[in-house]
This record gives sequence, structure tokens and C-alpha cells, in this order.
Amino acid sequence: MSATPNDLLHESTTRLERLAADAEAGALDAAITVLVDALDSGGVLHAFGTGHSEAFAMEIAGRAGGLIPTNRFSLRDIVMHGDREVDVLTGSLEREPWVVDELMATVPVHEHDVFLIASNSGVNGSIVGTALWAKERGHRVIAVTSLAHTARVEPKHPSGKRLSEVADIVIDNLAPYGDATLEVADSVGAGAISSITAAFIAQLLTLGVARTIAARGETPPMYISANIPGGDDHNSVLEDRYRGRIRRGA
Repeated sequence: MSATPNDLLHESTTRLERLAADAEAGALDAAITVLVDALDSGGVLHAFGTGHSEAFAMEIAGRAGGLIPTNRFSLRDIVMHGDREVDVLTGSLEREPWVVDELMATVPVHEHDVFLIASNSGVNGSIVGTALWAKERGHRVIAVTSLAHTARVEPKHPSGKRLSEVADIVIDNLAPYGDATLEVADSVGAGAISSITAAFIAQLLTLGVARTIAARGETPPMYISANIPGGDDHNSVLEDRYRGRIRRGA
């Protein structure tokens, strides 16, 4: 039984190399086109994930080297921007479809906005419900999910659908069923991989959008680090163009 740091490195790099090769071959081009078209139309890219998949949304929205017209929303928003008390934020909330209407009432969504939704399992009620909410209102939805995992679990949304069955574009994060890539004891796994691959996918999409805009001779609306001289001023000027549409909370 093998479960060394080098084994985890191998599991990670093998998947990242495959994602990079697929991107070079054009596998992400359709998603990049949708994102660029949204920005060209004045839209914002909304990113959503629950549990560890919230890390994907954090990679998309509000970080150095990232696109400025991006907005990350989370289940906490029904407390931070809605009327719920903090005790509603239990670990099971992500499975509840009822939360979607309350959540989306807190999100500043406009006509040309696009949704990027990450979920390893792709079956929880809040995830599928949010994708359906967006689709029903004419928004494009890009999903990042584990096709190996989602095929083996039952949907928890009343529609009976998985995220991969709702989204316009589906990107496989290449995580195995159960997410863990290494066995450390009988039936005990470690080395979860979906956060690593999802973060890489987020950066591939960001890079693809930026390169596409730059190739037209335009300057992509990118963040620079707030921790270098001039960073705050640069970022604030561009953020002002999307005032009221992108949130940058603590």
C-alpha cells in the first residue's frame, strides 16, 4: 500500500497535465467564448460553490491576477445580506433546495451575466437549484464537477437532475469517486484532489479570457496585488465600473 508525498504529487501532476493538454487542444474554448461574450456585453461572471468547492469561486473572483468583473456569492449571504439568523448555516444547508430563492434574492444579477458553479458531487440541492434558477432566467451556466463521482450518486434536488445535466458547458475536474486519490489503510482514503484541479481550471479559464481580450489589442480588466505599490488605486478604478454588481467582502 503506497501513500507517500510523491504519490500525491503524481496524482496531482498527472491530472493537471491532462487538464493543461486538454486546454491547449481547445477543450475550454467554448467556456472561454461564453465568458468573453458576457464581458463584452457588460456582464459579470458569478461564481458559486459550497463546502470545499467554494475555493473555486475564490479563485475566480476577487484575487490578484484575476478578472475584475467577477462576483463570488455563498450560502452565508442569506445571513450577511438576507434576513436569516446565523444558526441557519449548518453543514446540511448545501443540500437544501429551499435556500436558492433566498440566496439569489441577495445576488445582484443582470441580464448578460454568466454563472460558474463548482461542485465535486454535483447533486446537492443548493447547487442544482442555483443552476436551474440561472438557466430559467436565460443565463449561461458553466459547471465544474467530477463526472466520475456524480454518475455514482443520487441527486438531492426535487428535479432529479445533476449539475452536469443542467449546465450549458461541463468541465470535468478529473477527481475520482470519493475525491481521495490514495489509500492509507483498508477502505481509508486521503489525498483529496478536487480543490487542486478546480483551482487550476479556474486559472485556466481566467488566463483564456485574458489572452483572448489581449489578442484583440485590448487590456484585460485584471486585478493586480493590493500589496504592491499602486495596487489599490488600479483595482479601485476598475471596480468602480461595476459598482453594486461585484462584492468584495472580508
